[in-house]
Amino acid sequence: MNQPQGHLTGEHFMLGDHAAAEGAILAGCRFFAGYPITPATEIAERMSVRLPQVGGVYIQMEDELASMNAILGASWAGAKSMTATSGPGFSLMMENLGLGIMLETPCVLVNVQRGGPSTGLPTLVGQQDMMQARWGSHGDYEIIALSPTSPQELFNQTIRAFNLAERFRVPVLVMTDAEVGHMTERVVIPSLEEIEIVERPLVRRGDVEPDHFRIFRDGSAGNGNGYVSPMAIAGEGYRIHVTGLTHDERGYPGMNSQTQDWNVSRLINKIRTHRNEIIEVEEHDLDDAEVVVVSYGISARTSLWPIELARKEGIRVGYLRLITVWPFPEEHIRRLAKGIRAFVVPEINMGQIVREVERCAAGQALVFGANRAGGDILEPDHVLNIIRQAAGQPVQEEER
Repeated sequence: MNQPQGHLTGEHFMLGDHAAAEGAILAGCRFFAGYPITPATEIAERMSVRLPQVGGVYIQMEDELASMNAILGASWAGAKSMTATSGPGFSLMMENLGLGIMLETPCVLVNVQRGGPSTGLPTLVGQQDMMQARWGSHGDYEIIALSPTSPQELFNQTIRAFNLAERFRVPVLVMTDAEVGHMTERVVIPSLEEIEIVERPLVRRGDVEPDHFRIFRDGSAGNGNGYVSPMAIAGEGYRIHVTGLTHDERGYPGMNSQTQDWNVSRLINKIRTHRNEIIEVEEHDLDDAEVVVVSYGISARTSLWPIELARKEGIRVGYLRLITVWPFPEEHIRRLAKGIRAFVVPEINMGQIVREVERCAAGQALVFGANRAGGDILEPDHVLNIIRQAAGQPVQEEER
């Protein structure tokens, strides 16, 4: 296979936001709709230049509501689609994110988090959208959210986000942050032959009699993905009716509890039945750990130094990094909680994922948060002191 014209390969010194854009392009993204917002604007800027070079389309929309809606429409027209935003724009996208979940529409949303609430700190880091990522839209559903910790991983996880979106017919979130998005590091971009690219299962003209086509028929893709049906591209001969209303397998409204149960169950079960394939974590030094640091994004990266210092002090500290935050790796936490003294959860918010760890630990291990409200990374001495506290050791005065 020849490398398509316009694709970059090799080693680059690259901004994290640009790495996300390049990952999207290599994954096959050919439509981007967005609205400028710090610190995600560089993704849109990069896509505005790069998409025309690979035969794609970039549109700057009037706002974030329209941006999310546009990528849903582009996906139903057969394109892999993407948008990018930050906290205030993420809030505006919630309604149409829920629409995309209900319509089972593959697409990717990158959130480069900044300090909030409201306008907050447009140029400074936060990790305050993590619970909104899970529960921001209304109703019952499951979501997939990934959390990279470097520009290289932002590139890799954006590709993975597209693969998951296409496989499970669901919007997938890449929950990065301003530090990773605005960090410039070495990024290796391989050729297409070196990367697994997942394409959605499609029904083409002639595959199924139009009268027998069911746009949401369980397991009809024949790919082992129960609850996930193949899509038909709008305009290729099949009647397509999609609605945010509770609907039957044809896509038509069904205003009763039986249809609601069928409809919502498939939205949930297509993720839950494959959670072990979706969840990805990095872990080390857990065999002898008395304290386990659980973190994600930039906070996981900056926790490595405090962990090393704690180990030198004789505290047996393990490390569990959440690459997939949603679905939450409940089984990992429950298993670890049975054999350790405490968890420490560093994050740049006043306590979000720490509540999930506490829920899963269920009283079998203590849980401590290492927090700040945003604007900067966590200080190493603060995280180290929380590790000491979790281990039952004396804390020391922190530098200010």
